[in-house]
Amino acid sequence: MKYSFVIPVYNRPAEVEELLDSLCGQTHGGFEAIVVEDGSDVTCRDVVERYADRLPVRYFAKDNSGPGLSRNYGVQRATGQYVVILDSDVVLPPGYVAALDAELDAAPCDAFGGPDRAHPSFTPMQKAINYAMTSFFTTGGIRGGKKKLDKFYPRSFNMGVSRQVYTALGGFSEMRFGEDIDFSTRIFEEGYSCRLFPEAWVWHKRRTNLRRFFKQVHNSGIARIHLTKRHPGTLKAVHLLPAAFTVGCAGLVACAPLWPWTLLPLGLYALLTGTDAALRERSAGVGVRAVAASFVQLWGYGSGFLRAWWQRCVMGRGEFDAFSKNFYQ
Repeated sequence: MKYSFVIPVYNRPAEVEELLDSLCGQTHGGFEAIVVEDGSDVTCRDVVERYADRLPVRYFAKDNSGPGLSRNYGVQRATGQYVVILDSDVVLPPGYVAALDAELDAAPCDAFGGPDRAHPSFTPMQKAINYAMTSFFTTGGIRGGKKKLDKFYPRSFNMGVSRQVYTALGGFSEMRFGEDIDFSTRIFEEGYSCRLFPEAWVWHKRRTNLRRFFKQVHNSGIARIHLTKRHPGTLKAVHLLPAAFTVGCAGLVACAPLWPWTLLPLGLYALLTGTDAALRERSAGVGVRAVAASFVQLWGYGSGFLRAWWQRCVMGRGEFDAFSKNFYQ
């Protein structure tokens, strides 16, 4: 067995069905799927059982521990040479496994990852949020874009690691947010080879509204400070940009009552992101929503970063997360 797809899931039976269906449609085989139910209230056991005669898939249920430790649970039961970690809300194009084969046959490596895209069937808001998470004008392209401000760190929605390396590193840590970057950082620190597979992309649904999206990126900003504490020297200029944007926006808005022209930079940025998103998705509606999603992405991450900087670096407190009781609401 070459690949073991490990899929942690929490209350997402419909999404798991779409993902398993896309695995059935792969042009290349040589893989198994391992679904790990992480203490869900609404399970996907029946969904997985329906695919048992079409797909080499196994189902495990366990108490809730978060995605990182659930991935470790699945990997312990994997048989593939490579472990491919997928989020339960992704869908694979038919040539995904073929793209992995082509890249690894051309130049083997210890770890890899691929980018994500928005499927044509996604809602305008899902497409807008996808834009905000992948555009050079919002995240600097560090999530797998062709243009990027920092080297590529695989994310857990689409991440592959040789099982030998995964075991040597001890898998994912107990971090609830940022655990994938923590793992990717340890891959680089230990000298293992890791690269982007541009053609091994997935469709990724992400959040469905701006409130949930804000909670996600706010915790990502918090996690960046935690990661800096765990891995000194890993903080880069690109990680500071959302915080600088957030502070800059606050300053411009504060000055607006006296000097209304100070809002002009915000308007120009809105025009830039809205136009770019509209052209990419060929939809004015997506472009308008992408403006809001881009500001939420930067403000959410920036405010989380500043909050954690104050708590960890100034007040000397330990790791924490936000919205722990209502993160999925």
